[in-house]
Amino acid sequence: MSIPSLHPATPAPPRVLVVCVAYHPGPELAAFAASLADATTQPVRLVVVDNGTDPTVVDEVARDHGAQVLRTGENLGYGRAANLAAADGDEPWLVVANPDVVWHAGSLDELLAAAERHPRSGALGPAVLNVDGTVYPSARELPSLKQGAGHALLARVWAGNPWTREYQARQERTGSGERTAGWLSGSCLLLRREAFRAVGGFDERYFMFFEDLDLGERLGRAGWSNVHVPSAAVTHVGGASWRERPAAMIKAHHRSADLYLSARYHRWYHAPLRVAIRLGLAARQAVELRSSHRR
Repeated sequence: MSIPSLHPATPAPPRVLVVCVAYHPGPELAAFAASLADATTQPVRLVVVDNGTDPTVVDEVARDHGAQVLRTGENLGYGRAANLAAADGDEPWLVVANPDVVWHAGSLDELLAAAERHPRSGALGPAVLNVDGTVYPSARELPSLKQGAGHALLARVWAGNPWTREYQARQERTGSGERTAGWLSGSCLLLRREAFRAVGGFDERYFMFFEDLDLGERLGRAGWSNVHVPSAAVTHVGGASWRERPAAMIKAHHRSADLYLSARYHRWYHAPLRVAIRLGLAARQAVELRSSHRR
């Protein structure tokens, strides 16, 4: 006859650290935390990195949903803030996600199951849905030199340019099933801590934008794969930061585009291309800033 234990079982330690970087969030942060509870049966540790100056919403969510708060005292940017939170702890899995993501039921468990099927996966990403239910192209191939430069310079001011059409067609040809990709959207990523550490985490030179593209490229070069898992899904509300601070976001986007393209095409014989890219990005930024002021 078994003798019942006099002490309650010790809860299993979390296997997943969920990092959510927030900057003056609204009600979307509470929706993120509430939906996370239905996304997995695994114990998780949720850390909200507060890049803002008003702690009200972040502290309410932490109290109501058992999250920890890491207060930075300044806006560190996305990658640097995520790295700071990821440096603490030893969970084998990291999730880095935007606060305006809503998890679908079981989605994190689907990502973890896929990670077991792909032992060399460094990053795994779910299907990312827009609020109207359409699918955002969250798993993409690395752009070629021609596609990368043309798409970066013209996509927002000339949507139908041939380089953007070619790049988009290339994504569509890769199919919609579970597959490897060149990079995955940073709006919601499951990361193998071993791989994330091996490549040094996010490149902190990127304040916002392109840090996910850069991370995916570096993981691939280091022998890890980026795996798209459409059986897992999240809805990304998106756009709040752009609407509230369009000028700052436009400038950050163009700085990151310049940084990424200049680093990717760094050889001496790429110098004319780098100059052309920088001039083109400056012109595109001026057009977008004027447009944002008229709204």
